[in-house]
Amino acid sequence: MVSGQPGHTAGGEPPEPVPGRAAGAAGRGPGPGSYGPPGDFGPPGGYGAPGNFGPPSGYDPPSGYDPPGGHGPRGDYDAPGGSGSSGAYGTPGDYGTPGGYGGPGNFGPPSGYDTSDAFAAPATPAAESAGTAEDAATTEAAGAAAGGSRRRPREVPGWQQWSARRLNYPRADRAGWRRWVPDWRHRIDYPRSGRSGALRWLPSWRQWLLLAGGSFGLLVVTAGTMYATTDIPSDLNAFATQQNNVFYWADGSEMARTGLVNRQDVPLEQVPTQVQWAVLAAENETFYSDPGISFQGIARAVYRMGSGGDTQGGSTITQQYVKNAYLNQRQDFSRKLDEMFIALKLDQQVSKQEILSGYLNISWFGRGSYGIERAAQAYYGKDVSELNVSEGAFLASLLKGASLYDPASGPENHARAVERWSWILDRMVKIGKLSASERAEYTEFPEPQAVPPLVGLNGQTGYLVDLAKSYAQSHADISPAQFDLGGYQIYTTFEKPREDALTEAVQAEEKKLDSGHRPADQNVHLGAASVATDGRILAVYGGPDYLKQGFNNANTVNVPAGSAFTPLVYAAGLGQGVQRQRDAPRTPVLPTTTYNGDNGIELQTPEGPYWGRDGKKAKTTNDGGRNWGSVSLRTAIEQSVNGPVQQLGMDVGLGNVRKTAIDLGLLPESMGDLTPAYALGNSTPSAIRLADAYTAFDARGKRTDPYSVTSVSRNGVDIPVEKPKAAQAVSSEVASQVDAALRGAVKDGAAKDVRQAAPDSAGKPGTTQDHRAGWYVGYRGDVATAVTVFRLDLKTLELLPLTGIGGAAQTAPDSAIPAGIWAAYAKATAH
Repeated sequence: MVSGQPGHTAGGEPPEPVPGRAAGAAGRGPGPGSYGPPGDFGPPGGYGAPGNFGPPSGYDPPSGYDPPGGHGPRGDYDAPGGSGSSGAYGTPGDYGTPGGYGGPGNFGPPSGYDTSDAFAAPATPAAESAGTAEDAATTEAAGAAAGGSRRRPREVPGWQQWSARRLNYPRADRAGWRRWVPDWRHRIDYPRSGRSGALRWLPSWRQWLLLAGGSFGLLVVTAGTMYATTDIPSDLNAFATQQNNVFYWADGSEMARTGLVNRQDVPLEQVPTQVQWAVLAAENETFYSDPGISFQGIARAVYRMGSGGDTQGGSTITQQYVKNAYLNQRQDFSRKLDEMFIALKLDQQVSKQEILSGYLNISWFGRGSYGIERAAQAYYGKDVSELNVSEGAFLASLLKGASLYDPASGPENHARAVERWSWILDRMVKIGKLSASERAEYTEFPEPQAVPPLVGLNGQTGYLVDLAKSYAQSHADISPAQFDLGGYQIYTTFEKPREDALTEAVQAEEKKLDSGHRPADQNVHLGAASVATDGRILAVYGGPDYLKQGFNNANTVNVPAGSAFTPLVYAAGLGQGVQRQRDAPRTPVLPTTTYNGDNGIELQTPEGPYWGRDGKKAKTTNDGGRNWGSVSLRTAIEQSVNGPVQQLGMDVGLGNVRKTAIDLGLLPESMGDLTPAYALGNSTPSAIRLADAYTAFDARGKRTDPYSVTSVSRNGVDIPVEKPKAAQAVSSEVASQVDAALRGAVKDGAAKDVRQAAPDSAGKPGTTQDHRAGWYVGYRGDVATAVTVFRLDLKTLELLPLTGIGGAAQTAPDSAIPAGIWAAYAKATAH
């Protein structure tokens, strides 16, 4: 218990009035708050209603504590920290709440300088001035009596004075650094001690202000921290960098697009300025002046998230670009925050032009198109550089949702598209990017073209794409991984009219096959290729459909050339001469040089007869076992007499024949065993390579390796492509002599079946002794074409006999179907 109560003597008698503080002074009238009888504290809170005592600088506790200086005799004040327990200062309720002196928040810190905002309101200036000096003296004396723990706060100016007296901060009851450690017990008077019931939980305006200020400060610190720690990702999304690889026909028209994403980047300068502003007017007209984010849009996103909606909408172009290029498409607040801070930094580190270029190149425009270049092709069939502002306004409308604004999707979409297109043009006028007179020119909606058919890899396209892709990767220094990222424009050598004609010619013959009723027509494969004398592959038939059969029949490695190889043996003999005896000099041969054309003649080497691995002498074998007697080499080629050519190969030397074949473009790995069968075509060149070899006979001995790509670029930048160079495979004289023999074959020889369709052509049919492949190879003008037919067991990959194919007689040559295809194709491409 306290030995003496403030405002009373120890004996319970009222004290003498304090000078300058008589009862009835301003703020101390009779009634509640008067002194009452000795020892009596009056009704609860009877020392005046809250707010009646003490100026702001006073140390008055709430609930009407005695005015400054009216604490009774010095020394009667409780010791520091002696806040009392319930009833220690009168009965509970007599002086504030139970635990009256020292209850949390009621009287401030132990030093008596209460910080609670539940203090009494400021007294009148007169009362304040009257009690100031004595207050100080009394408080100082009380502090000394209590052991010196009470210390008068230093007089400090401005906010520090307010802080010291209102908040006790820095703390007057501590010294040194401890003055700056807040007292947790009196930090906030909440629940408010000067209120009861629900009012205790209602913050004061100062607490509201403190909460708002603290929240704002925390928000600023958090935002600053997030901005400082947010980095722009070093790499774009894989999806954002993926593009189409676009393949073009020789005339520049599009042939096919490959890749997971139908996108093709273009530099911003290729996008007309008015088309750029159509997009900006539709999506973000303040793009060039904003900091990269829209605070209004972010607030709207936060509101939608709080109300259960998504966070989409209201983003700037920079934010949209960040979302598409660096982030995912998830619609939540976390992604929105990342988007905002990355956009802020990106706007500071990257030019607006770069951001706009990236945005236009990765945005979705519908119809399978990413980027404005692909959109221009999909909707108007032209490059983006050719768009006018009206067309650009329509494409800009698609950014709001292609599925809602593509007119091809229905009348409602069409109406929406027209409305938004008109609004965008009007908006451009409003922001000063389109004059009224220009706007007046565009009153009719620019109807986009019908949805074009999807250009895929079906039919022959897949075979052509594979050839071009393979060539580009091996001759343009493009790795498969780089190619998969896309963005390449590959301009091929393929001519669409020739491709269509070749496909039609082959398919016409395929229709004659009846695999359901004729076993010989099962597993039949046809392949063909046209190659120009300069090496350009002009057309290819690889199979019935690339999506059904992936391997290319025109690029095989297991089908023997048969007697279509004999002109190469003839060229080797004419060019290198022969050696019929060991150590004898080589002697030249001419087209008129004669050989024994009978069937079954023993083959001779410089050392004597050639013995086969079966222990028997090797002999010549003519088609049908026919005996031709003595024939010239030219006649042997024209009439396809095998025996003389077999012996010519032995005389020249099979190794020398091999060298000439490689010089003419056949691949070393396709070469057959160097046995007598070598001269009759046991090598397995593809149709592409064999056609290319024949071009040398049409071009005075010069030839060029076949190629399928003329140029490659990526996003408008050319990539060097290595092209093969022409080489002199055989002398012009030898080429002319072989050419004469091949033309003779068409005129009145083994190739006369094509004479009606192409009388000015040169060519040679080809068959094998085991009837497992049929060929026709010929040229007309500056284009050579090879056609092949074979049967293949798909399980064992072994070649099957062609006997009876297409219902042909047993004696029919295996070259009949290829010759028919070649003739039809030659006729279709005559002009």
